[in-house]
Amino acid sequence: MPLRADPLSDPLILAPPPEIEPAALARALAAEWGLEGALHPLGGERDRNFRLDGAGAAPLLVKLAHPDENPAITDFQTAALLHLRATGPGLPLPRIIPSRDGRTAVPHPALDGRPCLLRVLTYLPGRPAAEPAAIARDLGALTARLDRALEGFAHPADARRLLWDIREAPGLRAFLGEVEDAGLRALAAAALDRFEAEAAGALAALPMQVIHNDLNPHNVLVGEDGALSGLIDFGDMVRASRLQEVATACAYLLGAGEGPLSGPAAFLAGYRSVLPLPAEEAALLPALIAARMAMTVLITHWRARRQPGNAPYILRNMPRARAGLETLARLAPASLEG
Repeated sequence: MPLRADPLSDPLILAPPPEIEPAALARALAAEWGLEGALHPLGGERDRNFRLDGAGAAPLLVKLAHPDENPAITDFQTAALLHLRATGPGLPLPRIIPSRDGRTAVPHPALDGRPCLLRVLTYLPGRPAAEPAAIARDLGALTARLDRALEGFAHPADARRLLWDIREAPGLRAFLGEVEDAGLRALAAAALDRFEAEAAGALAALPMQVIHNDLNPHNVLVGEDGALSGLIDFGDMVRASRLQEVATACAYLLGAGEGPLSGPAAFLAGYRSVLPLPAEEAALLPALIAARMAMTVLITHWRARRQPGNAPYILRNMPRARAGLETLARLAPASLEG
């Protein structure tokens, strides 16, 4: 798919992960990487993912990009991780494991014969952050360190259009009819209205850089002690403002903690301990966060109705999104800073 095509026309919106023959994959890993071990399936929205155990002291992550994914997007992800290894060596991120001949990705056929790009990365230990409020300040600081390390990074695919880019929110009005719950549908529509009225113009005028763009609790890992231990899944990266990075993370922190705003406030404090975020930008956060939550409602309803077999994974963030929209509608704060 062309990088600047309308994201609503992206075939990957509905495409399930590719079907892979495990035995053939095991042979490819042995031949191309010299790796042998047990493959355990993992969840994934577009890619087919496995954990490889027994190939060394630590497990590895095996990823096969969807055959319909533009190869430039896969290379974008790889290039970003290689850049971050140089500019942010202390960041807890996956690392690319090259093949025996030095390639970062190797073609591998799906069951239907179409080629997928096969990559091997380090597998980060930990579990998804089920209680993100407990690590909100640390996550804010780590996010700022990540953004700082991505400064200056550029790639031909970083100007892609992506459905999960907050700037695409107005185009999702076409999905409002997918939400059967009238109350929830009204909340989503109001959030889109607010974004266009209060934030869209100002957001477009801010400086931009490559951002992770998907720091939801499933992509934030914590260790056995509950401490923040890693960030994963760079599949939704775009070139956008840092404020958009903050808004996406805060969307999953609203209502988490002692008060409805305590999670975002702690995140902002942590972020600002590393990078500045002017008050006039922070004042846009309520509208941006509401827009992100509305996107979650609309996109997940649209996709889940068309992919019932993958619905549990698609809808995993639905409860948080609804609760967040309800909180914002009730509080309608001018700022999330206190």
